[in-house]
Amino acid sequence: MTRVAAIDCGTNSIRLLVADGETQGERVILNDLTRQMRIVRLGQGVDRTGRLAPEAIERTLAAVREYKRMIDNLGATDIRFVSTSAMRDAENRQDFIEPVNELLGVYPEVVPGTEEAALSFAGAASSVHAYDRGKVLVVDIGGGSTEMVVGTLGKGVDAAYSADMGSVRVTEKFFAGCASDQPIPDGVQAQASEWIDARLDEAEEAVDFSSVRGVVGVAGTITTIAAHALGLASYQPEKIDGAFLSHADTDASVRFMLEQPLAVKAALGFMPEGRADVIAGGALIWKRVMDRVTLRCENTNHPIAGAHVSEHDILDGIALSMLARR
Repeated sequence: MTRVAAIDCGTNSIRLLVADGETQGERVILNDLTRQMRIVRLGQGVDRTGRLAPEAIERTLAAVREYKRMIDNLGATDIRFVSTSAMRDAENRQDFIEPVNELLGVYPEVVPGTEEAALSFAGAASSVHAYDRGKVLVVDIGGGSTEMVVGTLGKGVDAAYSADMGSVRVTEKFFAGCASDQPIPDGVQAQASEWIDARLDEAEEAVDFSSVRGVVGVAGTITTIAAHALGLASYQPEKIDGAFLSHADTDASVRFMLEQPLAVKAALGFMPEGRADVIAGGALIWKRVMDRVTLRCENTNHPIAGAHVSEHDILDGIALSMLARR
């Protein structure tokens, strides 16, 4: 077995996976030793300023120091640190990259959106077996970007697109001025939806939604929506992983996230600290994506009934990429 440590540093959260890789036939299986997630909001204000805020850098470095101790305790020496949307957009990224290298001995890789999308697909494909035939769309909604990848499970990616829209970006652009104890006004929702739809128009130039036979949603926005749809009192990955969300499930949970006061959402047992204030933005993206894909599939006479949810995503893809190099 080979032990690896994968770190995914996004706009809203930083996550760690330490796992052993085991080959079973043609597949590589990850045996988790630890999975960790911290909400650090590295991308705070980046969409507006183009720079990483000093306080956001320090929050994230504090999490990196914590992860360093875990990695050392578990004896993992092979580390890959992947940074995504916020780092791609920040002109002062070196202010973060250099301290991380000093702590971990590796440089954070600021990967292009297409590679981020491919890693997300590889992670989802490692665990979802509901679509053994036909193409599937994997949707990864992050804080600053949304990856949409069409491919065949077990075979690989056909097309991918990374859209500059995420839960933090939508929140800062449209919802920041809304009262936290009131529903997001219909007019503001309409403005945000129009903006999201324009990003989806761009995505469809690269990715054919009509070709897919199923949808898999990954990452925190979608797994949190799934927790609500499943009626969970606390976050239970084993129940969320592989769950199926009908269109009605998605619509009801998205409506809840858009209409309920921040205090109500923050008090939910499954809501991670630091996600409640941006979940409405991510939820609206998820609804607009599902509405668009559903329409395209209906127009080609193979309707889809909803989407599956996976707990496995870019973090697993990073770990698998390390094992593939060996």
